[in-house]
Amino acid sequence: MPYICPICRHPLQQHLPSKGYYCTNKHHFDLAKEGYLNLLPAQHKKSKEPGDSRAMMRARRNFLEAGFYQSMAEALVKIIDSHKPPSLPMHILDVGCGEGYYCRQLEALSNHPEDLDLHGIDIAKNAIFAAAKKQLNARFIVASTKSMPYADHYFDLLLRIYAPANDQEIIRLLKPDGLLLVVTPGPRHLWQLKEFIYHDVKEHPADVALPEGFTQIDSQRVSYKIRPDQNQRMALLQMTPFAWRANAAIQNKIQRANDLQIEADFILTLAKQL
Repeated sequence: MPYICPICRHPLQQHLPSKGYYCTNKHHFDLAKEGYLNLLPAQHKKSKEPGDSRAMMRARRNFLEAGFYQSMAEALVKIIDSHKPPSLPMHILDVGCGEGYYCRQLEALSNHPEDLDLHGIDIAKNAIFAAAKKQLNARFIVASTKSMPYADHYFDLLLRIYAPANDQEIIRLLKPDGLLLVVTPGPRHLWQLKEFIYHDVKEHPADVALPEGFTQIDSQRVSYKIRPDQNQRMALLQMTPFAWRANAAIQNKIQRANDLQIEADFILTLAKQL
């Protein structure tokens, strides 16, 4: 089994017919009827509802499902397909998966979806609830990405799209020949949106920070323009870290701008351990 107990770190085994998971120390975790597993004990929470708020999740869902990042998702799937190892299946973990948009894209766009064993982890329970309901062929858990309750060296590929993660955890979870695929903002990402907020707009750095001991083996920049409507612009703004700097007046300008085109710019970096 891929899971370990978040309390004692012993392997978790599933017991039928209850479908609950147990470790040898008798810590027990129920599988939700939607199919996800909550491996975030109450004592590990720093707030009642950790992770993104429901408003932020709705904004991200509405924007992503409108297809504005579809071109990036297609490029991401092509990179994974082109580096797929001969061993089957390919165990993939989406770190900070949110509502599972990219896991669904992997299943929908891959040339060999039947060979993918898809997993997603996020600290936001509401996001995982939604992800599990939409994709029955993937396995989702509620847990912190700082200490991920998976067995050592279980995954062939870890996917990080803007998500923070502990470097030592990445090393622990990947197989010795495993791959790390990181998506970061390109230099011009959301440039026109940032012009409403900052007097001096600066490009994102093109350099991608990788965990120590990893080297880049593939890289691709994906750039194109999008034209979200007024409501979609506000959803996009809520997905960004600079939303906190946009006061009501700035938000009104963004929403009322006429026929606003915004640059989407991504850097996809594939790396492996030396």
